[in-house]
Amino acid sequence: MPPDNLRFGGGASETVLHPIVLVAMLIAMVLIFVLPRKHVIWPFLLTAFLVPLGQSILIGGLHFFVIRIIILTAVLRMLASRFTSPERIFGDRLGLLDIVFLVWAFCRALAGAVVFSFNSGALVYQAGFLLDAIGGFFVLRYLISDEEDIHRTLRVFATICIIVSGCMLFERVHQLNVFGLLGGVRAVPEVRNGSVRAEGPFEHELLAGTFAATLVPLFLLLWGPAKSRVLAVFAFIAATVMVITSHSSTSVMAYGAGVLAIFAWPLRRRMRVIRWAFVLALISLHLVMKAPVWFLIARIDIVGGSSGYHRAMLVNDFIEHFRDWWLVGTTENARWGSTMWDLCNQYVAEGQLGGLATFLCFLALIYICFSRVGIARKAVEGDRQKEWYFWIFGATLFSHVVGFFGISYFDQTRVSWFALLVMIMTATAPYLVKVPVKHFGHAPLRTPKPAYATSFSRFRPKLTFPQGNARN
Repeated sequence: MPPDNLRFGGGASETVLHPIVLVAMLIAMVLIFVLPRKHVIWPFLLTAFLVPLGQSILIGGLHFFVIRIIILTAVLRMLASRFTSPERIFGDRLGLLDIVFLVWAFCRALAGAVVFSFNSGALVYQAGFLLDAIGGFFVLRYLISDEEDIHRTLRVFATICIIVSGCMLFERVHQLNVFGLLGGVRAVPEVRNGSVRAEGPFEHELLAGTFAATLVPLFLLLWGPAKSRVLAVFAFIAATVMVITSHSSTSVMAYGAGVLAIFAWPLRRRMRVIRWAFVLALISLHLVMKAPVWFLIARIDIVGGSSGYHRAMLVNDFIEHFRDWWLVGTTENARWGSTMWDLCNQYVAEGQLGGLATFLCFLALIYICFSRVGIARKAVEGDRQKEWYFWIFGATLFSHVVGFFGISYFDQTRVSWFALLVMIMTATAPYLVKVPVKHFGHAPLRTPKPAYATSFSRFRPKLTFPQGNARN
C-alpha cells in the first residue's frame, strides 16, 4: 500500500457505520464498564467478531474501527480497575511469552515505519497495528486469568460460530452475505468453479473457514460439564458448517490438522520420535524431489481451483530473496513474480512485513507455546483428564500452524490467535515452575532451575527435605 494511502489501519475515505452497528457498539461499551470482570469477555468478543472490520469512524483522516473502539474501552476498564481493585491487572508480572509478543509487535511496527522512511501515513498505520496487537492481546490477558475464564471464553466462541454458521449457510444458498448489508464486507460472495465461497463478517472466506477450523479441537473441552455438552455439539457442527461453506483448501487442511492431532493422543509419549521422523522425512524428500520440498504445497487442492502453486512460489521467492527482506522487510515483493503481492502465508507475511527479527519472534511464540503445553502435560502425567486438557491446546496450536501456510491473519481472526496464546499461558502457568530443593548434611546440590521461565516475579521458595533428615 503506498504511503499516501496509509491511514489509521487503512480503509474507506469516509465513515462507514451502520445504525445497527452503532447501537450494538454503544451497548457493548456500556457492558464492558458495568459487567463484572469475568463477564466482560462476552461483549468484547461478540462485538469483535460479529461486526465487519470495515465498520469504522473517520476522524481527521484516522480510521477508528469498531474493534479498536472496543479495545480502547476495555483498556480504560483495565486502568480503572487498577485503582479500584487491590488485584493486579494481570495477576502477575510480565512473563517470557508476554515479552516475546511485545518484541514481535514493536519489531514489526518499527520495520514498517523504516521501510517507508517514517512517512506520517506509515507511522499512523503502525500505531493502528500496535493498538490492534498489543491492545487486543493484553485486554485478553486481563479477561482470561483462570480455567473458569478459559471455559467462559470457549462458550463465547461457540456462540459466535453458531450465529455466523447460520449466516454463512444462508449466504451459500442465497448468494447474499447478510453482514454485507451492514457495510464493510462484500454483500455478494465470490463464486469459484460454480461453488459459492461464504465469508460472513470476515474479510475473506479463507479467514472465515480457518477461524472455525482452529476452534474445533477447543470445543472438545466444553464436553466436560454436562450443561455445556449440548453447546459443544452445536459448536462442533457450526464450525464444520463454516469450514464447508467457506469452500477453501486452507480451512479444510487446518480442520484436518486439528482432528489428526486429536487422534494422535495415544502417541503423546512418543512425540519426540515422531517430530524427528517428520523432519528426516522432509529432508529425504528434499533430496530426492526434482523441486524443493516446499513445492509439495503446490499439490494440495482439496476443494478444486486452489492456488497451491502460487503458495509454493511465494515460499520459494521468499527464500531466494532473503537479502531483500531480512533487515526490515520489503515492498518489492510484488516484483518477484506474478501476484507475489498476495501474502497468503503467515510466515512469509511476517518476514516481508517485519524482517528477520519479526519472523524469528513469531516462530518463538509458536515454540514457547508448544514447549509450555508439553512441559505442563508431562507435569500432570498420570492424570488423564489434565493430560487431555493440555493435549487439546497443543492440537489447536498445531491447527493454526498448518493454517498459517495458506493464509495470513489480517482481520479479526488475529483476536482468536491472541486468545489462544493467552489461554495457553493461563492454563500452563501453574505447572511450569519446579520447587527448589535444599539438602542438609552434605554438600549442597545445585538448586534446579525453573522448568520454564514463565514470570520475572520473585517467589518464596518452598523447601522440601529428603527422608532421614530432620529440620533443626
